[in-house]
Amino acid sequence: MIRIFSAAIFTAFTLCDSVIFAAKPPPVKEIIYIPHDDRPISLKQTADVIERAGYKVITPPKNLLGNRNSLGNPEELWKWYEAFMKQAQKDKKIEIVASVLSSDSLLYGSLVGSRKHNYTERELFARVKKFAEIRKKYPNSPLYVFSSIMRTPRSAAASGHMEPKYYDNYGEDIFRYTALLDKQESVGLNKRNEKELAFLRNLLPKSALSDWQGRRNKNFNANKALIDLAKNNTFNYLLLGRDDNAPYSATHAERRKLLKYSLSLSNDVERTAAGIDEAGMLLLTRAVLKDKQLSPYIYVRYNWGSGEFVVPAYSDEAIDYSINDEIEIAGATRTDDAKNADLILTVNTNPNGKTGDGALYSNDIKAREGTRYFVDTIEEYLAMKKPVAVADIAFANGADNALMETLKKRNLLFKLTGYAGWNTATNSTGFAIGYSLLAKNMDKANKDALLKARYLDDWLYQGNIRTIVARQLTWLNGDGVYGALNDKREWAEDRVHHIFESFLREDLPVVKASDIKIDLPWNRMFEADIVMK
Repeated sequence: MIRIFSAAIFTAFTLCDSVIFAAKPPPVKEIIYIPHDDRPISLKQTADVIERAGYKVITPPKNLLGNRNSLGNPEELWKWYEAFMKQAQKDKKIEIVASVLSSDSLLYGSLVGSRKHNYTERELFARVKKFAEIRKKYPNSPLYVFSSIMRTPRSAAASGHMEPKYYDNYGEDIFRYTALLDKQESVGLNKRNEKELAFLRNLLPKSALSDWQGRRNKNFNANKALIDLAKNNTFNYLLLGRDDNAPYSATHAERRKLLKYSLSLSNDVERTAAGIDEAGMLLLTRAVLKDKQLSPYIYVRYNWGSGEFVVPAYSDEAIDYSINDEIEIAGATRTDDAKNADLILTVNTNPNGKTGDGALYSNDIKAREGTRYFVDTIEEYLAMKKPVAVADIAFANGADNALMETLKKRNLLFKLTGYAGWNTATNSTGFAIGYSLLAKNMDKANKDALLKARYLDDWLYQGNIRTIVARQLTWLNGDGVYGALNDKREWAEDRVHHIFESFLREDLPVVKASDIKIDLPWNRMFEADIVMK
């Protein structure tokens, strides 16, 4: 009798709990994300990782974001964001976990806009103040902001022709001029350098230098204003990313000065770091880990040879410094104990310390010095049942084909937790760190989906197909080149899809060509939007 009574009470309480739960479901967790443009890696691919981690990502209407044809609309972006925050505060069915915002979008319209805009400093400072107003209105809503220290490309070609028009003619000279100015300030110039600096000062058109330096000064002062807000606790975290730069460059010089300006700030609040396109991924990861109250540990293992001392192309520091920064930005901690690490990050560097280009003929499938050693290392950690991620930085702008061929032959491609091998070295390391910290807790279906996305993009497209189709553009008459496809865009998209068929059969048979759709959204070969149907 007592047992029956107890069971009845238990059933009653269970039913009661079910009714209460049904009446009051937990709020949907949402993260507001404003990227610095609408490129697939900036927007869709980054948001996809966070959504697979269990969060709804709210992004602005695409027409408000910057793209190839538009620098973006900062005023309308602010209106959208403020309206959404106001509405979300009233809706008890959702919980805003954090806002992760690109200040480049909210100040200039986009990352490209930060290099080409004509806004006055007064207009920019008025937009900077809006961050403080948002914090005052929503003091309990976490606010993560990433900004760029304006880049200094080595040439117009290196910039993707995304600088002001005069950079096409004077880009290399402007880069060298600013490199000498940086060197002069930091270590001094020899007589030969002084003569070269004087020559370049006379060579470069004053109008171009004035425009270039004027916009740099606005960017520099805007970043100082953001640092001031960080000092007043406006942000939960402020990240200043250094876009394409070099050990001596205007970007490197401004970083030195901003570091000095921000000395009173803790690394838990503000940091400058090499790279920019991975910034959204890193801060979104930080927001998720903070929400889940997780503090994971990462162990880093390099290929043999130069490894941690490699200064990659497009960077101004050894890669180990960059990886240290990225681990902390993501909300994790580096450890020297592989056995107790939550994630093993393996970094594929060339033993000679040089960064190749993914489009070079040397990027073939033949194992090079260090290839087998690196894959042996991966297998050792997998045998320890550790989550392993690969940051593939032996080549810039594409995967290492020898590495991928070896991983394929050893059936390791889908035993990894994460992989990234796109664009610059810090783009790859930062993205691999951020998404792998989240992916390690996902089920296999979600992990595999994210790996497929990277293999399709970083390996097959960037490391192979992009170069093949770029060389074939000359087959056609009409207007269209690598950086501006124009009349040849539709043909290029069809050709990319056709070549994917053979690569998929040989390298990634788990994906069928009929399952993917290809778009070249910025009217150039550099990036592709590869959509799984």
